Amino acid sequence: DGTRLFAFLGGTIGNLDPSQRREFLIQLGKVMALDDRLLLGTDLVKDRTRLVTAYDDDAGVTAEFNRNVLRVLNRELGANFELARFEHVARWNETDQRIEMWLRSTGDQRITVADLDLELTFGSGEEMLTEISTKFSPEALGAELNECGFVVESMWPSDGDEFLLTM
Repeated sequence: DGTRLFAFLGGTIGNLDPSQRREFLIQLGKVMALDDRLLLGTDLVKDRTRLVTAYDDDAGVTAEFNRNVLRVLNRELGANFELARFEHVARWNETDQRIEMWLRSTGDQRITVADLDLELTFGSGEEMLTEISTKFSPEALGAELNECGFVVESMWPSDGDEFLLTM
């Protein structure tokens, strides 16, 4: 009984593409009562060079994180990806206001995913998208939430306008 607070923090909603975000928000709205509230954390748009550098760090931490998706496919689905044959690429997509992480094949290769009975081929330089991280402006986020049936009551940006909490 009473008002519930639904919290979706950490900017994770930015990992969903626009159609997935829309579906998520619409479905969430269907389980919320009129007096319930959503507290949403998002990452704000900032300097593009800084964003790309954060997702392509000199220490290679993000590159290893990105290649880990191949390690998981190998372990969980019997794939035979050779991690060393894929290089990490991070780029800013201006149109969609997001960072994209890709893995680029360093040569021609054939991959088997045994548990799916799937054969894949990658040409040298061919890329696969592994993650997106959308960055928002307060205006665009407010419009998107409104389109999904939410009414924005308040927005609280962090110091330096890095992140945003919205209710």
